Amino acid sequence: MQKTILITGATDGIGLETAKRLAAEGHHLLLHGRNPAKLDAATAAVGGKSESYIADLSRMTEVEALADAIADKHSHLDVLINNAGILKTPDPITDDGMDVRFVVNTLAPYVLTRRLLPLMQGSGRVINLSSAAQAPVDLRALAGATRLTDMEAYAQSKLAITMWSRELAGELTEGPVVVAVNPGSLLASKMVKEGFGVAGSDIGIGAEILHRAALSEEFKGATGTYFDNDAGRFGTPHSDALDAAKSAAVLQAIETVLAK
Repeated sequence: MQKTILITGATDGIGLETAKRLAAEGHHLLLHGRNPAKLDAATAAVGGKSESYIADLSRMTEVEALADAIADKHSHLDVLINNAGILKTPDPITDDGMDVRFVVNTLAPYVLTRRLLPLMQGSGRVINLSSAAQAPVDLRALAGATRLTDMEAYAQSKLAITMWSRELAGELTEGPVVVAVNPGSLLASKMVKEGFGVAGSDIGIGAEILHRAALSEEFKGATGTYFDNDAGRFGTPHSDALDAAKSAAVLQAIETVLAK
C-alpha cells in the first residue's frame, strides 16, 4: 500500500538515501530542506511521487508554516521521519538567543509532530532521529540561558528528543507509533564529516533502519521504544529517558520555551 511520508532534512545523507529507497517502492515522499537549490536537486534525484517543502527549522515560525503547508495540501500523513539535525555550525546561537542544536534537533521536531498529529491515524508512525550520543539535559541550556560546546549541545538535544518521544508515546494511547532511533554511529553524512573529520561508514546502514522503522511489522507495536542500530535491536536509552520525573521536567521545559 502506498504511504505518504514526510522526511525532514532530506537533501543529503541519511534523509536523501531513505527517500530514494521509499520512492523507488512507489511511496509519496514529502521532502523538506532549507536550501532551495539542494532541495530541487534532491527532489529530482528522488523522483517518483515526490514534492518539496522549504523551511529553516531553526525558526519556529517556519516550522509552523511547514506544518500548515503540508496540512493545506494533504488530509492524511502516514509517516513522519524527523531526520533533520545539526552538530557544528558557525552560528550556534539563534536570533532569539537559543542554542540551534536544541532548536533544530529537539524543539522543531516536537512542534512539527504536534502540528501534524491531526493528519495521522493510529496506524501512523513518527520516527525521531536519536543518537548513541546522549547526555543529561541541562534545562537552562535548553532554554538558552547556558552555553554548551558543540558536542555537549548535540548529545543533550538527542537525549531530549528521545525523552519527549517516550512521553508523547505514553500520551497517545491510540497511536500513532512514536519511536526514537539511533540510525548508527559515524555514518558517512555531512554532519559526521564536519563534526568528526572522518569519512564515516556506509550511509545505507542508516537508511535501511529508517526504511524498516517506517514500514516494517517489527515497528508496528514499538511506540515509546528506542532502537539502537549500533546493536541492531531495540535497546535502552540513557537512564534519564527512563526516569519519569526527569522526562516530565524536560517536556515541561520544552513547553515553557515554546510558550515564549
